[in-house]
Amino acid sequence: MMTESDSIRFVDWVRSAAPYVHAFRGKTFVLGFGGELAEGERLEKLCYDCNLLAALGVRLVLVHGARPQIEEELARRGLPSVLHEGVRVTDADALECVKAAAGVARIEIEARLSQGLPNTPMAGAHMRLTGGNFVVARPIGVVDGVDYLYTGRVRRVVADEIAADLDQQNVVLLSCLGFSPSGEIFNLAMEDVAEQVAIALKAEKLIYLCDAPGLLDEKGRLIEAITGDAAERMFRENKGLTEDLHLYLPRAIEAVRNGVARAHLIDRDKDGALLLEFFTRQGVGTMVSRESLARLREATVEDISALLSIIAPLEAEGILVRRSRELIEMEITRFSVIEHDGVIVGCAALYPFSDEQAGEMACLAVSQQFRRGGLAAQLTRHVESRARAAGLSRLFVLTTRTEHWFRERGFKEVSPDELPRQKRELYNYQRRSKVLMKEL
Repeated sequence: MMTESDSIRFVDWVRSAAPYVHAFRGKTFVLGFGGELAEGERLEKLCYDCNLLAALGVRLVLVHGARPQIEEELARRGLPSVLHEGVRVTDADALECVKAAAGVARIEIEARLSQGLPNTPMAGAHMRLTGGNFVVARPIGVVDGVDYLYTGRVRRVVADEIAADLDQQNVVLLSCLGFSPSGEIFNLAMEDVAEQVAIALKAEKLIYLCDAPGLLDEKGRLIEAITGDAAERMFRENKGLTEDLHLYLPRAIEAVRNGVARAHLIDRDKDGALLLEFFTRQGVGTMVSRESLARLREATVEDISALLSIIAPLEAEGILVRRSRELIEMEITRFSVIEHDGVIVGCAALYPFSDEQAGEMACLAVSQQFRRGGLAAQLTRHVESRARAAGLSRLFVLTTRTEHWFRERGFKEVSPDELPRQKRELYNYQRRSKVLMKEL
């Protein structure tokens, strides 16, 4: 039986997921995953989650690889596995292994996606899968004296045909094979197919399921969001990148530079990772975007509810002075907000005392799950810029808990007597807030 606290958490999660359901309905997601996920329990759970995405109106293209299956087939036939610079050299015999392995992997995926047994997450699903010769390929050719033979690259994606299938509410399933106008078959890299399909479809998201939680910083912490330029620097430095990240990260970068809105690197071993990434604010992987996801702007009356939800926890802790909805509405032009991927996650207000060329920064708050991302510092710099533009020469804050944070950013403690006269008359000596001042 579900406890009261479990019920509350469940309801809260469903309600918080609703904006993402609305945002993603009708959008195209291209999901690339290796052959490691093309069998067993992990495939079963992946299919559950893909079924849910499709049921919520996501236009879904699945691109699967078959590297482990190819290796097994080569070994079974007693053939060598030939790689050069990490790329398979596919001769005629190896191509037969690729065709067999890709076919088996595809059939396994189709079978799992065709489930509909009662009392399972797939009950009543009736997912319709389509595929076809949507990927036109060309040979890699001879590189550094090595002829890659039947190993190819994507030459063109027949995007109109894929889009037509998606319009019919089908899920499109693509393999790591491509076809040339001359009728030849080429062995393609799954990540190449997924990237090119996402670009051709102008997809909302390109997702790679990989052998890592995502990109990690120098302290081993997950990088939740990163720009393409910053990701490229990480790739060049090659610090701590796994085998999959080496393959997928450059594709993610190119995708967002060529019209794909977002690329995601998600742990293939984490159960429910797709749902956690797309239906929770913090996600569980690394999101790559062309530009920074954080955007600063001035607040409007439409932001009042979001502001209240951000500052309420800090008011309850006594960190911020309570403000009524009516007061915030009256003072909304004082506020700046910071958005993360379209969701307001932080705010700060500037109250000028122009006669004394001073300003107060107040109500600095950031949602808990974003407090490690440097957003509070961005808001502080923004308020400082607003103050300078208004002709103010000093900025002060009143705080009871965060004195050292402000000290680290150039503020110095002063006596309440140095406050502007109007503010000094309202100073609450019972609260005993520290006054910190910064020359602009």
